[in-house]
Amino acid sequence: MISKSEIKSITQLQQKKYRDTRQLFIAEGPKVISELLLAGMEVEAHYDTAPTHILKENYYQVTAQELKKISCLKTANKSLAIFRKPTSAALVDSGLIVALDAVRDPGNLGTIIRLCDWFGVNQLICSEDTADCFNPKVIQATMGSIARVAVHYVPLKDTLQSLSLPIFGAFMDGKNVYDGTLPSQGILVMGNEAHGVSAEISEVIQERISIPQFGSQTTESLNVATATAILLSEFRRAIER
Repeated sequence: MISKSEIKSITQLQQKKYRDTRQLFIAEGPKVISELLLAGMEVEAHYDTAPTHILKENYYQVTAQELKKISCLKTANKSLAIFRKPTSAALVDSGLIVALDAVRDPGNLGTIIRLCDWFGVNQLICSEDTADCFNPKVIQATMGSIARVAVHYVPLKDTLQSLSLPIFGAFMDGKNVYDGTLPSQGILVMGNEAHGVSAEISEVIQERISIPQFGSQTTESLNVATATAILLSEFRRAIER
């Protein structure tokens, strides 16, 4: 049985200040948990409603009702695990990098991390006001990709200026991405859901690119994760040509 103090300790990790202080985060569901375990992430505790025939350290069988008390989800999954945050690797000035300027929605961030994994982007740099990548909603949306993409929270403008790679930014009024040739290496900057790339970050963008609109002119803009998928596909397609 999970004690009240354990429940409190686990549910505290839904808040960033406790995740930062304790260097722990929550993952839920067999798929996400197994992906993190396969990637070698260190597990602190694993709670599951199903019994296991293999004795595991830090493994606890719980009831569905107990799992519901510690879950971050409206409908609890079969399992929940507490993982230790990985040690951040140094940012490498090469390859294709995605940079996020104040992307606030956890679902968008999680999807972008998953997209980076899909398109072979190993590094994601984020402004310090971007959503926390260890937010349970972000972890859920990554479906385990958080284990394979290094996420760096940095003073974004200074970091972009310190790198030698060409910097591309997504803008509504940018150059049609289908008309040009994209390089094999570079930084793709994606902006805030409501306001796009900020004026401050715009100052260091070297080429503004856009996704042309073919349909209804009443549609304001694409979701930032959807736009990231399209642009990353174009960068990778350019490499394969």
